[in-house]
Formats: sequence, structure tokens, C-alpha cells
Amino acid sequence: MIKFQHVKKMLAGNPVLDDVSFEIVKGETFCIVGPSGVGKSVTLKHMVRLLTPDDGQVMVGDSIVSSAVGEELEKIRERFGFLFQGGALLAWLSVGENVALPLREKTNMQGEEIEKRVMETLGKVGLEEAVDKYPSEISGGMRKRAGLARAIIRNPEIVLYDEPTSGLDPVTSRTIDSLIEQMRKATGITSVVVTHDLHSALSIGTKIAMLHGGKIVELCAPAEFVNSDVPEVQGFLESQFITKAGSWERNMK
Repeated sequence: MIKFQHVKKMLAGNPVLDDVSFEIVKGETFCIVGPSGVGKSVTLKHMVRLLTPDDGQVMVGDSIVSSAVGEELEKIRERFGFLFQGGALLAWLSVGENVALPLREKTNMQGEEIEKRVMETLGKVGLEEAVDKYPSEISGGMRKRAGLARAIIRNPEIVLYDEPTSGLDPVTSRTIDSLIEQMRKATGITSVVVTHDLHSALSIGTKIAMLHGGKIVELCAPAEFVNSDVPEVQGFLESQFITKAGSWERNMK
């Protein structure tokens, strides 16, 4: 469904993506992991041409998104929903008004039809009671869920998540993970999740790709990822206390 073919990208004179190739299959949850600054969000932005490769190409289905312009690009973008890192809710609009925005801007739906869809979608993320509240009146986790509702309200084929659990406590993070997994099982939606939270990636991912030094150093299923012999992968796992080499276990010996 989404294919990167030998993608290269320089930013501020530094190679961020260096000959990156991978393919995301319809209906899977593809997690892109790695420390901060390795190009995870840059990869995500290439999928909707917020960035364009210096070399190589990005495809969505049969369309080459990396060279698409005008109506063709707009049509490709219509296939996506996007959950931004902070939720990106408009502070002067209520939760319900924020969630309704894509319908008001991109469809001919009106009045009660929009209200019904908004309440149905808020129900999916457990936020019906927050419909009239403003972003400043709800928690960070609720803002993330409202952002997710806005991302999925038009039933996109693909949802892009930029650090969906960033800044959240462990319980709320697992709630977001559960919502992502529920949607995959219920609708077959394709999810691309950029995260440095390996606990999240391992629980929801069908495939995990790790970026390091501008390249993908590992790409496999979660069970294989945990047992990878790649030094960068093992170091990243250890930093989050997931392997037996984790310092928390060494300290208990």
C-alpha cells in the first residue's frame, strides 16, 4: 500500500534518510522507532508529500506521491488521517467542533448529519461527554483521543500517528495503544506509527522498522525485533529495560 524506494533526504546539509526502502501492507500497523532526531517524523511527512525526497520515490498504491501535485496530490491525501504529536486541537473550538472540522471543510455534510457522525466517532474513543468542552478543559490523554477522533471521522484508509503516546502517563499510553489496535481489528485500517516508545510499538505493531544513521537497521515482526542481534536494536531495547541486559535487572543481582 505504501512503498519507499531508495529514498534519500538531506536537511540542513545532513543526510536524514539514506537509501531507505520498505513496504507497508494494507491493514497492518507499521511502527517506525528509534531515538529522537533519526528521521522518524521526516519519513512520515514523505508519505503525504509534506516533504519530497531528494532521490528515490514514495508510492501510495499505484500513485507516486513524491511527484504528485495539484488535484492528484489532494486525492492521495484524502486517503489519510493524521494524528499530530500534541493533538493539534484548535483552542477556540470545542472538542465536537474540532472533530467536525474535516467534515465541514471537505464534505457537503450539514447540521444534524455532522452532529451524528461526530458523536459516533467520539463514542469510538470514549469522549462523548467531552463534546462541548474546550481543549484547555480536558487532559492531555483526552486531547490525544479527540485528535484521533478527528483523524478518523472521514473513515480514511490510512492513519499516520506522530508520537501518539508522547507526554502521556503509562496508563493513558496503553489506552491509546488499545484504541489503535481496536481500530485495526474492527476496520482493517492501515496505521503508520512513529514512536520512541518501544513498549507501545511491541504491543500494537505488526511490523517494526528501526531507523539509525539514516538507514533502516532492522525491519521485522515484534517477536523477532526483541531477539534481534543488531547492536543498535539491542541498545535501544536495553535503554527501555526490555531485555535481560536492562540495567534495572543488573541492579537486582
